Amino acid sequence: MNDDLHPNALTTLNFDIANEPLPSDPGANPFKLVVDPVMRLRLRRALFELIDSHDQELARYVGDGSLALDSYKEYIELFSHSLKQTLSSREGVVYLLQACGFEVKKEDVNLQPETRWKVQR
Repeated sequence: MNDDLHPNALTTLNFDIANEPLPSDPGANPFKLVVDPVMRLRLRRALFELIDSHDQELARYVGDGSLALDSYKEYIELFSHSLKQTLSSREGVVYLLQACGFEVKKEDVNLQPETRWKVQR
């Protein structure tokens, strides 16, 4: 019945949209490319490394018996809280900046950047 299933598919339906090549001209895309793709890749990689680090630390604390968890819900709550604390700290922002190739002093990090919308909302 479902002969079209791919062995590595995550869904039972084939979405052709995912197989479309990305437009090479940013102007052709209705969502104009604002940030360099290499910079976005560096930031994404740094975020994944940060996530892995937090996961490993929580696993270590649970493994050595210093942290008790009653459920996956509690794990996700603690994980989210820990990640939020890191990303709202100067050290966390400096880590991301350095991973993207910037050398910034901790004192120069703006933890309250202004969002400057070009369109009135």
